[in-house]
Amino acid sequence: MSSESAERRAAVFAADLFFRAKLEGVIRAAGWTPVRTAPAEVAVVDLGRPDAAVRVVELVADGTRVLAFGSHVGADDLRRARDLGASAVPNSQVERALAAILESQ
Repeated sequence: MSSESAERRAAVFAADLFFRAKLEGVIRAAGWTPVRTAPAEVAVVDLGRPDAAVRVVELVADGTRVLAFGSHVGADDLRRARDLGASAVPNSQVERALAAILESQ
């Protein structure tokens, strides 16, 4: 972003309130604004949502950097998210991965 004062938005698409709250905390700690709708520069998508694949496709098509997360036993879901253009990590790594992405933007 060209201006220090420009709002940087990160969208969280997670049904689980625990994960959503944790991710919104990571976003705030990085100086970004958490939102629950696009547009946003970064989006985090819970692969447990029924609309996860569609959401990833739409966000990637809009040029949003997408971090998908899901169960470590759901390797197929993680691989599919990567094939659709997202970064994808197991639940245990999502906070660290999100913090790294926000720092790099």
